[in-house]
This record gives sequence, C-alpha cells and structure tokens, in this order.
Amino acid sequence: MAKTKLNIPVKRGDRLELDVETLASSGDGLCRHEGYTVFTPGGLPGDRVRGKMIKITPRFGVLDIFERTQLSKDRVDPPCPVFFKCGGCKFQDLNYEKQLEFKLQVVRDNLSRIGGVELPDKIETLAAEKQYQYRNKASFAVQGKTSDPQIGFYSEGSHKVADSPTCDILPEPINNAKEWLREILKKNQISVYNEGNHRGLVRGLVIRHSESTGEILVGMITNEGRFPRNFLAELTEEKKLKELGIVGIIQNINPRATNVILGKENRLLWGKERLTDKLSDLSFHLSLGSFFQIHSAQTLRLYDLIDNWVDAAEERTIIDAYSGSGGIALWLAAKGKKVIAIEQFEPAMEDARLSAETNGITSCQFLTGSVEEHAPQVASKEKVHTFIIDPPRKGCSESVIKTLLQSQPEQIIYVSCNPSTLARDLERLEGYKIHDMRVIDMFPQTQHIETAVYLKQVKPAEN
Repeated sequence: MAKTKLNIPVKRGDRLELDVETLASSGDGLCRHEGYTVFTPGGLPGDRVRGKMIKITPRFGVLDIFERTQLSKDRVDPPCPVFFKCGGCKFQDLNYEKQLEFKLQVVRDNLSRIGGVELPDKIETLAAEKQYQYRNKASFAVQGKTSDPQIGFYSEGSHKVADSPTCDILPEPINNAKEWLREILKKNQISVYNEGNHRGLVRGLVIRHSESTGEILVGMITNEGRFPRNFLAELTEEKKLKELGIVGIIQNINPRATNVILGKENRLLWGKERLTDKLSDLSFHLSLGSFFQIHSAQTLRLYDLIDNWVDAAEERTIIDAYSGSGGIALWLAAKGKKVIAIEQFEPAMEDARLSAETNGITSCQFLTGSVEEHAPQVASKEKVHTFIIDPPRKGCSESVIKTLLQSQPEQIIYVSCNPSTLARDLERLEGYKIHDMRVIDMFPQTQHIETAVYLKQVKPAEN
C-alpha cells in the first residue's frame, strides 16, 4: 500500500512572515501557516515575526526569527545582556503576570487533555515575590580556550556556551564566585575540556549558596586528572575564600563522555563537604549533588502548604518518597509528624540524617534506596496515612503507582516539576480525587513549572 503523501505547505529555507498566536508548553511561540504548526522560539503572542524555516517534520516546523515587525503588548525589556542567545531563561522578555497565566494554562491543559482529570474550579497560583537573584544553585558549563574560558549556560538547542559575567536569576555571591574562578583558571592556564576529543581538565562548575547563612559550596567538575600546585595554592587562599563566603571546594571527577553533569568521585580540595542553609528555624546540611528546592522563599510556602495538607495525620505514618536531602520530611517531623523518608542518592540521605541530628529531630526515619524497593515494605508493615511523592521529571514508575494503590493511603500529595508526567500519573491513581492544588512559581523567568496536588481517597459513598 502506498504511503499517504503529506501536504506540508513549506520547505526548509523558506522565509515567512507570521503572527504568533499563543505559547506552546515549551514556552516557544506558536504560529499557523496554511494549517501547519510552526514553532517560533523567542516569539510571544501578539508578535509578528519574519524568519527562516530551519526544521520541517510531518507534524510541525521551526522558524528562526530574524526580525519582529510588530511587538507583543506583553513584551518587557530583559535585563540580561545574553538573554536572546542563552537557554537558561525563556521569559525575561514577558510580563510576569503573563508568565503566571502561561504556567497555569499549561497545567490545566495537560491535566485535562492528557490525564482527563477533573480539575478544581479555581487553581491558585503562588507568585514569587523575588523574581530575580533567587536561584540558590547553579551548574555552569566551561568551554573554549585555556587562555579565555567561556563559562555560562548553553545557548538554546545547542552545546555552545552563552558566556556572561553575570546571570540575573542568580544571587550576586554566586556570580562573584564564578568570576573569581574564571580569573584564576585563566591566570594559571588550566586546560578546558573538549567534548570532541575528550581531552582537557575542567568541564564545569557547580556553585551552591545559602542566602540565610551566606555560605557557598564550590564544585569543580573535571575529567580525570589533578590540578597543579600553583593553582591549588591560589584556589585555597583563605583570605579570599572568606571574602567570597566559600566554606568548601570539591573536585568532582566525571571521566565519561556524557551530558550528565556530576561524576561519582569527589575529592575535597579545601574546607567542608557541605554548606549549611536555613529555612525558618531549621538548619539543612547540603552536599554538592543532593536535591533541594532552588527558590528558598517559595520553598517555605510549599512546605507550609504541605504541612497544612497533612495536619490530620497526627501520629500516623507519612511517607516522603523521592526525599532528596530530606527537606519536606524534616519540616514535617519538626512539627511532630511521624515521617519515613526514602531516597536513592546516598549522599542526600547522609545530608538528611545530619540535618535531623543538628535539629534534634527523632521522629523521622531515613531509608536509602529506591521508592520501588522500600515503599512496598513500609506499606506492608503499617498503615500509611499520607504518601508524599516528589519524583524527577519522568514521574512515577508503574511499580510506585501500584504501591500507592495497594497501600491505600487516605491522602496523596504529589509535587511535580513536569505537568505532562503529572497528568499521566494522576490518571493512573484510580480511587483518588483532587481536593486542592497550587501552581507554585519556583522558577520565575523560565518556562519550568512546579505544581502541588492534594489528593484524597474517594469513599464508596462519594462514587
């Protein structure tokens, strides 16, 4: 049987002038050309753009904008000098109120279209008071020549660094530490990793910062090898480190030809392996790679929200799955809840145990391993009142969903950073209904979305 010939009204290299109608869930502008879907990265609804078609597929094409002949009324001037080529932020040029509307609409569309989920009439959005200089952790790529290292985030859709001395969503101490590292790498002629031939030493930088304590933890991501003595002497000059707030410097060795940032081996070059952060009265010890929410003020709002949702748990068991460095678990345990935290990344569990000890918390148990491994065992031994899940972007596995359904907790709290996998997982949680939900703007100026959903078990009389 002959294949149906697709009628694509445009070809690669064609130049078009189009009106941007709306935003796709990716944050890219969305246009139509003779019924054909065209994505326009950098386009906003209300823009009229001219550009060249750089990609054609049966379902959609991509237009590279070279001119905006009409500007959206929702456009604002982005403060960042490399905004239009950096892939770190998507929305510095979009009015903040419209950013929030976009995120809420993406959540609504995904849950209703993908999951077929019955939504509350009103979904509250928790806007961020701090929309710049909020991010407490940064992972920078390092590229270029030894004499001129380029440090920053990748340009959108590429592996080329958009170099800049500052990033506007990062606090000044992170930018200062990064620029100091740039200068001493350059001065000491430290080789830069080349993806093509897999040679060179420095691959990237990870810098964590606590606004509450002022502490900074530096990770230097490298290929196999050691730093020369003259560089280490300058790197560990204590007067400068104290001035910058740096409490620890770690060499993380990643010899693999991979896009994964961190390797498995750490060498402590100076100071401590962890920084101390504080949220309200709680202290948290954070190592280089452990998960912790990146917007501290919004994290407090998320934790308080979850605490309100689990208030009825009293002395009954709460499971905090995908616990990271134990933020949610410790927050609830500090308020008298009985919590079992599960996390696969062992250094994060070490952080959580140390934080529990520091805060005098004894009502929290920490299990190192996968949710698939530990959750069924816990659920088989005791009645779980609340199951809190905060999975990675890929969402929950079939095994985790099965465990949730078999353990039949009275309530499930799902914290998600990916609306599409959230929608898929909510559809699979039969017997549970959304009681409340919030869209929390954890990532201002970007297209990333954090959603917290409060599900209650449907009683037979409610069916």
